[in-house]
Amino acid sequence: MKQLFLLISTLCAFNLIASSGKIVKHAPKGFDSLRIGIPQGKIDTVFYSSKTVGTKRRTIIYTPPGFSKNKKYPVLYLLHGIGGDATEWLKGAQPQVILNNLYAEEEIEPMIVVMPNGRAMKDDRAIGNVFDSVKVQAFATFEKDLLNDLIPFIEEIYPVYKDRENRAIAGLSMGGGQSLNFGLGNLDKFAWVGGFSSAPNTKSPELLVPNPDDTKKNLKLLWISCGDNDNLINLSQHTHDYLNAKNIPHIYYIEPGAHDFKVWKNDLYMFTQLLFK
Repeated sequence: MKQLFLLISTLCAFNLIASSGKIVKHAPKGFDSLRIGIPQGKIDTVFYSSKTVGTKRRTIIYTPPGFSKNKKYPVLYLLHGIGGDATEWLKGAQPQVILNNLYAEEEIEPMIVVMPNGRAMKDDRAIGNVFDSVKVQAFATFEKDLLNDLIPFIEEIYPVYKDRENRAIAGLSMGGGQSLNFGLGNLDKFAWVGGFSSAPNTKSPELLVPNPDDTKKNLKLLWISCGDNDNLINLSQHTHDYLNAKNIPHIYYIEPGAHDFKVWKNDLYMFTQLLFK
């Protein structure tokens, strides 16, 4: 499949147009409201053994409506922010509601969504000083836990495809930085990458994309978005400017809002419609 997009810099008043001709709009009113009478996906809490951390770790799994063990699915790894844990997306966005509605409208491909704890340490609770250097380092350590422990667990337990073209990673704030760092740093593992309001843990773009030709060749989608009233917007802007200078296809989406779930819910709504197509 060819690259989905050329460089796009847009406000929410505009739409994103994929190479297929499909128009993906900013989320309409009611996109995140529970609808009765439509097929529902399922939320499960599971535990996996982490050799990286030396303990069992919790992750939240969303399986789509009509999930069958006799069918294979692509996977989206969806990461939380510095003050959250594996439940942050559930508490702040109810992604299962957004995704169920999209499935009912036949707007997204069936996928499994994995929401792990991106703070890879034995006591991974979001308590105390979440900006403590040890806890911040644990977000970097999660790369090893993700690649060596969580992904192999998901691929052993669930009926999923095991190739990079069926694996996506995205996240909000600290998780957005992780997604850009881990996704662009492991192009053999991920073909779809999204950073929502990415935090200062994001590597400089020169380190994220040291070889533009490899990035162009391997990525299916690179999404960078942020609220126009977000104090961290300069980080996303700087990354976008570098990608633009290197002619690397990506989406740069600026929308009304600050550093909050109003922005991130819309990002999830739009981003998931572009995946695995």
